[in-house]
This record gives sequence, C-alpha cells and structure tokens, in this order.
Amino acid sequence: MRILIYGINYAPELTGIGKYTGEMASWLAGQGHDVSVVTAMPYYPEWEVHKSYKGKLWHKEILNGVKVYRCPLYVPKNVTSLKRIIHEFSFLASILPIWFLTLFQQKYDVVFCISPPFHLGLLPLLYSKIRGSKFINHIQDLQVDAAKDLGMIKNKRFLDIMFSTEKYIFDTGDFVSTISTGMQRKISEKYIEEDKLFLFPNWVDENAIYPLTKDQSLRREFGINNDDKIILYSGNLGEKQGLEIIIEVARSFTKRKDVHFIISGTGGGKERLIKMAEDHNLKNIKFYPLQPYEKLSALLAMADIHLVLQKKSASDLVMPSKLTGILAAAGCALVTAPPGTSLYHIIHRHQMGILVEPESAEALREGIENALSMNLDVVRNNARRYAEKYLSKNGILREFEEKLATIREQKPEFVIR
Repeated sequence: MRILIYGINYAPELTGIGKYTGEMASWLAGQGHDVSVVTAMPYYPEWEVHKSYKGKLWHKEILNGVKVYRCPLYVPKNVTSLKRIIHEFSFLASILPIWFLTLFQQKYDVVFCISPPFHLGLLPLLYSKIRGSKFINHIQDLQVDAAKDLGMIKNKRFLDIMFSTEKYIFDTGDFVSTISTGMQRKISEKYIEEDKLFLFPNWVDENAIYPLTKDQSLRREFGINNDDKIILYSGNLGEKQGLEIIIEVARSFTKRKDVHFIISGTGGGKERLIKMAEDHNLKNIKFYPLQPYEKLSALLAMADIHLVLQKKSASDLVMPSKLTGILAAAGCALVTAPPGTSLYHIIHRHQMGILVEPESAEALREGIENALSMNLDVVRNNARRYAEKYLSKNGILREFEEKLATIREQKPEFVIR
C-alpha cells in the first residue's frame, strides 16, 4: 500500500502524539508499505525546534524507511491560546507546497490525518477527493471539546466555527478512528455514522519497556536510596495540566524524609513549577530533564507511585499516553479520573492502579498515603498483564494494517474528476 500521513508531531519527538506517529509509520514501512509523512520540525514537548532542525525550511529526509517531508512553522516560547492557534494555522499554511507536490505524484491508497490540530484534515481530505484515496481522520485528542470545556476559548462564534469545521471533516471523510472507547462515544454523539468509526488505541512496545528492579533503576544515578519512596511524574509539563497540585501535595510530606517527589520532563510550565517549589523551600521535590527512550524502563522502575494527572473536564476527551509505559513497566499508577469515564472504568475493572478525584489536593495526598502503606504487588502484576494482553505494539499495529487493507479495497463514494 501507498500510505500518506499528515501530523504536526513526529519522531524524533520522545513523548506524546509524535512518538506514536513515528512508531506507526516506521512499523508500516517495515512491513513493506510505501509510507510518506508530512509533518513539522520537531519541537515538542520543549516548545522549541530541535537544534539540528533550526533554521531549516522545507526539506525531505528518510527516517527508518519513511519519506518524511518537513515543513517550517511558528513555535511560541510562551504558549497561550492565541499563540497556539497561530502556531497551528502556520503549519496548515506551511504544508501547501508539499500538498501540491503529492497531488502530482503517484496516487496514495490511504491518507491518514492525525488530530490535533483538528483543522489539519482539510487539505488531506481535499487530496483524497481529487485523487480517489481513502481518508481516515485519527483523533488523538478532541481538541475543540477540550478548548471549550477547559475555558481556553470562550468566544461562542469562534467555537461554533470550529465545531462546524470538525463536523464537516468527520462527515465528508471516509473513516474516523480514535484511541479510547470514551472518545469513540463522544465522537458518536456528534451524529457521526457508527460504521465510519473504529478504535485504534495507543500501544506500548512491551519488549522495550519492561519491569526492572530498583537496583537496575536510575535511583543510584539520581542519588536516592532503594529504601526511600518515590512519587514520579514523567512527561510533558504543560501550562494547562494543573501540575501545581504536585507542589501543593509535596508540602504536606516535608516531614517524611524518606519520601521524594520527582518531576522528569519539559514543557511550557516547568519554570513556573520550579519557582513554586523554590518559593516554598521544598527540598523533597526534584526536577530532571526528559529522559531518552533507552532509559525509560530504568526511569519508571524508580517509582513506587506514578502520577497520571488530568483535569476533570478533560477526563474522557484524552487518554494519557504516559499510562501505556507505566503499565508495561509494571508500575502503580495513581490516576485522577471520575467515575463514569472510560479511563476510570479500565483502571477499576482490571485493578491496575489507584483512582482518586481529579483537581483535589486532599484526595491526591490521601491516595499517595494509602498507596505508600499498601502492598502493591497485585496492582503491578495486573498492570504488566494488561499491557501484554491489550497494548502490545505488534498486535495493535497488525490489526490496524489489516483495517487499512480492508479500507483500501472499498470503492470511493465521491471523487472530484
């Protein structure tokens, strides 16, 4: 198959959507498919273009057998709602030269477009109609719903335009895929035909991320004793994630000299978190950079408890990508999710984590205290078992490949001649 992928994030980004898109494209290329990707210069989660790509304009590179077309874009240092909108529209404009290039190349069988940004699908969708390709809109994050529910955008007219654009892409495209049953349900509620929807969850390479002992972890490198307790948050440190709750909870553990809070990652909110910790003179919280992929198992093995934090209003709009690695490493995740959400249901049903109320420092503190007093072996074993059974990279991508083959064989309903 010839497969064309559009996405603003891609390898070598280490976290988030770019990691999954990079792994998917490389895996498909490894199966003998002709795969091309139209993407931006890598910038996430640092919100700064990676050093080796700075100053570059449109260019093509080959990564793991994938033809990658890089496009320049505006990357703000301080991310606000307005600057993020400009950032995403700059990428939409930047892909135009590559869009015209692909229009006159050999036809692609399938066009796979990853949202967010939600409006990225407009040009790939037009390509699919002109060339008679199948179009799949893959939803990693219901961006417009999140922007509304989190109060990031409050202008009703602008929100109406965004929802209408999203609905047009859903209705006009051939298929919509997403990463969780909760998001699938929310998309269905937008009056999308059920037979257009399918599940394509995020995965983990259980052979690359696996349980290690504390002796094999990064504890020695970070100067922490094996007998001490570590509460770890690893990943993107965004402005809108409510991570200041970690600082608040850490203050209540200052008398416990054996308890350490570790924040490993980068992002727009990191400096503010560091300043908050310094203002409160907290010695029990330390910040480290995002660790390379080959160190991820050792990083995760440090933790007695892994924090998976999100705001209540986003509980069924996003599925935390960090959770897959935690489960594969047989970690105990302390997850903020309210009853009734798909995340709550999965964690509760498989008994592979501890659930607490979102956006409550008291609930988080109690959850940590309870977890530190428990034998968590059963939870950890359940986590690893779930990752092996339901999140296997090869299993999920093999199923996706079969889905693509089925989609390719279907006759197009509408083609621009």
